[in-house]
Amino acid sequence: MAQARLKEALLANARRVVVKVGSAVLTREHGLRAEVMARLAAEVDALFRTGRQVVLVTSGAIAAGKARLAGLAHSSMAARQAAAAVGQIEVMALWSRGFRARGRPVGQLLLTHQDLADRRRRRNAAKTLDALLEAGVVPVINENDTVAVEEIRMGDNDVLSSLVASLVQAQLLVILTDVAGVLTGDPRRRSDARLVALVPDPQAEMRGLVAQKAGPLGSGGMASKLKAARQAAKAGIAVIIACGLEPGVLGRVFDPAAETGTLVLPANRRLASRKQWIAFALRPAGALELDRGAADALRAKGRSLLASGIREVRGDFGCGDCVSLLDPLGVEFGRGLVNYSARELDRVKGRQSAEIARLLGYKVADEIVHRDNFVLLSGEP
Repeated sequence: MAQARLKEALLANARRVVVKVGSAVLTREHGLRAEVMARLAAEVDALFRTGRQVVLVTSGAIAAGKARLAGLAHSSMAARQAAAAVGQIEVMALWSRGFRARGRPVGQLLLTHQDLADRRRRRNAAKTLDALLEAGVVPVINENDTVAVEEIRMGDNDVLSSLVASLVQAQLLVILTDVAGVLTGDPRRRSDARLVALVPDPQAEMRGLVAQKAGPLGSGGMASKLKAARQAAKAGIAVIIACGLEPGVLGRVFDPAAETGTLVLPANRRLASRKQWIAFALRPAGALELDRGAADALRAKGRSLLASGIREVRGDFGCGDCVSLLDPLGVEFGRGLVNYSARELDRVKGRQSAEIARLLGYKVADEIVHRDNFVLLSGEP
């Protein structure tokens, strides 16, 4: 009963929702599942009719394209991009047909990691999505696989969905996959595997879960979905992971009495929008390994990073870039924007702030990473 009341309270507040549908739901070996897409379009439209606004993050373009380009070798990046170019047209055609049958218009946005990392492009995307939603249009989003290379790819649409949920300030992210939710083990190996209905702490380490690796038609897996859930939870967004192959799944997701999928609770302390951007939208250009005192000061005391606490500088980054902050064991515990380049930090690491001007001939700031530009990823007090 307590879980039902908790879910009811979260759903009552969920006026803006992101629904992510994976390749395992949308595709089979020989192409897209048109009947599943038509059914999900009807279920998303039903949510709109209850007064909610829904953003749809879709997979399936590369898998659909591969089915059409049977004679094309698929191992290279160019081949995957070609498959995406062919498959994306079919994916949007089927979504458009499904929503048109309900009288609901759709709009397409193709995004890369750079679109969400660049603040101006990020703001423009947010404004476009707001305008579409206010007009009753379903925005259908996919990663722009036709142009993205490994350096700018988000990796999978689970990560994309969490970034989009933060971008549109959603209250709920629904991730639809081909399993019932987070399970206690892989049911292919363990007959006693059961559904984990509630994850109160998304930061908790969860090993031995079903589909840690991607399926044959997708790029994610349960590990990827939990990573996306952790990111969304830090942004104050609840997450439900459920089986998209079950008819009526979205209706049951929004029924507090229905036991559907796994509910991941949002974090008690929501990251500010700027810190969400630093933590999840930016890609670290390098890393700083810190001594124990500096790592503890950032983790537990809310301090800024000074040059004296830096033991090693890794990578070639510039002033203002995002870097990973590593503890003495090499474990990333935070990220931040640096006030100096890698070359400059190699000259001042381990030194006192008062020496920076003498060593460099100038001083930008005492802090290497100011606490306002630092985000704690783990070990939060």
